Amino acid sequence: MNGRVVGGRYELATVIGQGGMGQVWTAYDGRLDRRVAVKLLRPATMTGPATAAEELRRRFVRECRVTAQVDHPGLVTVHDAGSDGDDLYLVMQYVEGADLADHLAEHDPYPWEWAVSVAAQLCAVLAAVHAVPIVHRDLKPRNVMIRPDGTVTVLDLGVASVLDTDTTRLTHTGSPIGSPAYMAPEQAMGGAVGPSTDLYALGVLLHELLSGNVPFAGSTALGVLHRHLYEPPAPLRQLRPEIPEALEALVLRLLAKDPQARPSGAHEAYEHLLPLLPARGAPTGPMDPTRPFLRPHAPWPDRATARAVTVPPVPAAPPRPRADPRTDPRVYGSGPQPARPDVAAAVDEVKRLLAEGSLTQAVDMLGAILPAAAAEHGERSPVVRILRKQYASTLMDDGQYRSALPELRRLAEDRGAEAGPADPQFLQFRYDAALCLEQLGETAAALGEFRAVLPYYERDPERSFDIRQRIGLLLLAAGEHAAGQEELQRLLFDAERAYGPYHPLPVDLRRALDHQRQLGPRP
Repeated sequence: MNGRVVGGRYELATVIGQGGMGQVWTAYDGRLDRRVAVKLLRPATMTGPATAAEELRRRFVRECRVTAQVDHPGLVTVHDAGSDGDDLYLVMQYVEGADLADHLAEHDPYPWEWAVSVAAQLCAVLAAVHAVPIVHRDLKPRNVMIRPDGTVTVLDLGVASVLDTDTTRLTHTGSPIGSPAYMAPEQAMGGAVGPSTDLYALGVLLHELLSGNVPFAGSTALGVLHRHLYEPPAPLRQLRPEIPEALEALVLRLLAKDPQARPSGAHEAYEHLLPLLPARGAPTGPMDPTRPFLRPHAPWPDRATARAVTVPPVPAAPPRPRADPRTDPRVYGSGPQPARPDVAAAVDEVKRLLAEGSLTQAVDMLGAILPAAAAEHGERSPVVRILRKQYASTLMDDGQYRSALPELRRLAEDRGAEAGPADPQFLQFRYDAALCLEQLGETAAALGEFRAVLPYYERDPERSFDIRQRIGLLLLAAGEHAAGQEELQRLLFDAERAYGPYHPLPVDLRRALDHQRQLGPRP
């Protein structure tokens, strides 16, 4: 099914989740050339009475509507929804980051300040969700993303229940919804659910972050639910004495068996967390969930340092390993994975994508095939170098300069070692690397690269003039105004002599110099 275009514009790529309600695919929006997540349901394939398929359709339509009702930066954005043949589809935002389960596994023990910051952001999301009113019903680490800037995104309102009579009946007709380890006692008993049900799940999640384990585990779902109903949770300070007493008390309240004994709502839970949030300062690393509180509204960190990507999972789906783009069937072919990828087919696919202007999709395809091609042909083989060159070029065309830079440096190093510093291809790689540095605002490094390659272009006036202009403008950007103006003035003299006074280059240079003169002398 991969390669199929849904709704006339969304090309399915890789399955990254599946369960009782369908599949979730990574996909590409051909109209806007962007990655999206597509949830695909096939009611016609359901076994059992026809009413089951009809119920699935109703639940899906409800999911689309309720998800679109909530407007909050901590929730995935719904882009589109519709039907394609007998199938139903929901198009969602493609979320960068790591899910909370992986984040916890990578940072064990989880700093309690991080846990508080995650919980505070979740309270803000739950307050918006409950105001609709919706109950999420399946809050758990796999349904929470930590983005590169430290903000939390809640996934999958697909099992949410709109609090009205019709939809309450609807959800009761199906199998139990939710995950046993995070299920409130009233939810486990099939009783009425409400905002306090999500607060209980928040308590389970907080307990897991702070202790490394859920409060109630077991070998069977029935055993886990029995413990939710009858066993008290272990106080966290018995496990980690450094945890503040107020945080332990809040978790115990959230895990109260009686919904009435829990906080009155997400707003109250947030107010209890507020005194525990960190003061302003420097984040401790990438995807630090304290970042929104340490540096409110600060620009995102370098996304290249935290590039893992995922999208909303499907309700009731068992945990699955994340899809590896190197197993994309468009590259390896359909059916069982062969030992070697079809590099030629991938190259043809990239050519097609580039011809269509689908740069983002071409970048992903090239990035997926490169490791496999290197394993098959060798890192220094001509085919790998051609792929890497195209990869770097496409990254630049797509504006991903930080990702393109290491590829260009690698290409330049290999080519320079073989052909020497005057080789045209080596110089082109260094020039492109300088362009990336310029775009990234690394002025000093860009100046160094441009100055290093300039002497080799003495017999190429067009490239030489281009580099000299960039050097002059970079000097101005670095605050070296006198040196920058002197460089541009000398270039203006040479350009007028070579092209005449009305050529676009002299015109641009005079405009830049006039602007500098209007600004006047600066220290």
